[in-house]
Amino acid sequence: MVLSVPATSFATSTPLKIGVSAGPYGEILDFAAKIADQEGLKVEIVEFTEWTVINAALQSGDIDANNFQHIPYLNAQISARGYDIVPLQPSIVVPMGIYAGRAKDLDTLPDGATIGIPNDPTNSARALKLLELAGLIRLKPDIDQDAASPLDIADNPRHLRFSEIDAAQLPRTLPDIDLGVITLNYAVLAGLDPKAALKLEDETSHWTLVWAARRDRAQDARLVRFIEIYRSAPVRDFVLERFKGSILPTW
Repeated sequence: MVLSVPATSFATSTPLKIGVSAGPYGEILDFAAKIADQEGLKVEIVEFTEWTVINAALQSGDIDANNFQHIPYLNAQISARGYDIVPLQPSIVVPMGIYAGRAKDLDTLPDGATIGIPNDPTNSARALKLLELAGLIRLKPDIDQDAASPLDIADNPRHLRFSEIDAAQLPRTLPDIDLGVITLNYAVLAGLDPKAALKLEDETSHWTLVWAARRDRAQDARLVRFIEIYRSAPVRDFVLERFKGSILPTW
């Protein structure tokens, strides 16, 4: 059951700190924070240039919640590091896309082409799934799709080679590879147009972003209310107008 808290109860509360990776995710949170401020709920958006430390900051209590990751990544972090973090409401779908490097389209991709994919396990799996949807490879049917690696490719008719690269660095490596599979936040920061992607995820993506909080703070009244504000019609309209369908609200 989602609680609804009167606005006046936040007048003297301490600011709510929300962690996010740099880029468009933070822009949406900033817009929601301005609405929250109008009803006395102070929200501080904390942008991290190194997204791999955001869950550590949440676990340590440096921030109250975060909004930057999908459930497969969160589950991998919990398994690897023992975090007591729980997923809350879904937020947005931020499509991953296949972008042209030396190759300009999928049809003329040369045999033995080099494909850049993120080097973290969950986004690597996500990239391979998108390449499968594009018809370039086929993954083994009996594997955990959330943990797929290049070793799990069953069919690779074009003998593609895979270069695992830090996700933030992928856009700048495009001149040196044939294709890059890039998450939208880094694509936007690098000036890439999502509409120019050769293949882009849609709203049915399995990798919807979620809100996350430490288990003992998941029912913080400030957080519950801010998520309500975030998942409101004004924020939905802002997302659709500002990002023209390249970021999709889930509400």
